[in-house]
Amino acid sequence: MSMLTEKETAFSALADERYISITTFRRDGSPASTPVWVVSDDPQRLLIATGPETWKVRRIKSDPRVQVAGCNARGKIHGETIDGVARLVDEEVLVRRLQIDKYGWQKRLIEWSYELVRRIRRKPRVEAVFIEVVAAPADAAAVRAA
Repeated sequence: MSMLTEKETAFSALADERYISITTFRRDGSPASTPVWVVSDDPQRLLIATGPETWKVRRIKSDPRVQVAGCNARGKIHGETIDGVARLVDEEVLVRRLQIDKYGWQKRLIEWSYELVRRIRRKPRVEAVFIEVVAAPADAAAVRAA
């Protein structure tokens, strides 16, 4: 049985945070951070649901490097920032179940509110996309610093 490194322990602890800040990188390399809800079914990955047309999704498609850290609802970071690699995954049923387990009535209220506004405005339903973040390999941090 292998022991988790300090970085792996810090990364898996992010799944217990109410919000995390996910930082993606623009084409010019400048960072853009957003607070998001996070869930996990595995200590080695974090799962995030978001809209398909968000800038973070567009940036991840062109550059999968991200940084994640615990934060409050407004995005004020607390704790260590960890380098990660993101990709879009098809995990809707799993992520929805994990979100309801973790966020309970708040998740249900947001879904109900969204559905009500969507119907009032007669807009089509927009399906969410799901982001998986894993800790970046140790050598990736050295490459980024170079």
